[in-house]
Amino acid sequence: MQQLRIGIIGTGWFSQVHADNLVAMDAVKVQAICGSSVNKGEQMARQYGATGYGNVTEMLEAEKLDAVYICVPPMFHGEMEEQLIERGIPFLVEKPIGINSELPRRLLKQIEAKSLLTSVGYHFRYKETVSQMKQLLSEQQVGMALGQWMGSMPGVAWWRQQEGSGGQFIEQTTHIVDILRYCLGDVEEVYAMNGNRVMHERHEGVSVSDVGTVTLKLANGVIANISNTCVLPGGVDQTGLTFYTAEGMLDWNPSRLKVITPNVRTEYYDSTNPYVIESETFINALRTGDSTRIRSDYADAFKTQLVTYAALESANTGLPIRIQY
Repeated sequence: MQQLRIGIIGTGWFSQVHADNLVAMDAVKVQAICGSSVNKGEQMARQYGATGYGNVTEMLEAEKLDAVYICVPPMFHGEMEEQLIERGIPFLVEKPIGINSELPRRLLKQIEAKSLLTSVGYHFRYKETVSQMKQLLSEQQVGMALGQWMGSMPGVAWWRQQEGSGGQFIEQTTHIVDILRYCLGDVEEVYAMNGNRVMHERHEGVSVSDVGTVTLKLANGVIANISNTCVLPGGVDQTGLTFYTAEGMLDWNPSRLKVITPNVRTEYYDSTNPYVIESETFINALRTGDSTRIRSDYADAFKTQLVTYAALESANTGLPIRIQY
């Protein structure tokens, strides 16, 4: 089996999660790591026997890579993807794929022109409980759905800035939007309201909203509402998605799926690591050229990005926004 050489852009927690998973696979080598400085790149690279860099162009010119993982804050997307596309190097990129819809739309056109293999880090799609939920929902008449991503504000400064993270709905709650889309299909229209309740008084430079709620209408007629907040103290959180159907309720969170009908209540648990499955699927696609098992490529992730950015537009204008795919 030919060894695959993988590069990683970024040196944060997600980069290390992916690197650990990659080095555990057969015939896969973490070849190069690019940080925001040479020191950061080299420091992480030493853990994996890789070469460290502080510049993406230098890394791509020096190394012959089979694929690259992109794990950077939302505001840094753009140039690195364009370099990979131009060189024909497949990539897996962590969500969100940007802070707006214009840049991802431009990148998608370039990706499609090259027929480039891509994967996007919506890892919840690889959980068995999500697969079970998707199958059950296909057999039931769904009325509506309610989702939430309730937690605390991440401590990094860029997350608090609208131009850095895009806000909580784009940066975190995108996972809930994506599961909704994965299970029920495309969203047609959104109407959103955001507010600033707590965090702008506790921290300097907070330009993101700390509470928000979004009503969504899907193409199949289902109505959904997804709310989020980052005002909670650390260690207090609530994340999940509940579907209400003619047969009962399907209540999902990252730990389990609960199916509730008039006569039966069943809970399903999944101990598999979705990050591992996500990478194994991407690596298999690199080896075989068969991308059908990838559950979120760039084109599909772009549809989720359109919904989350439309919610921001709606909150800013006070008007409902129809999604333009």
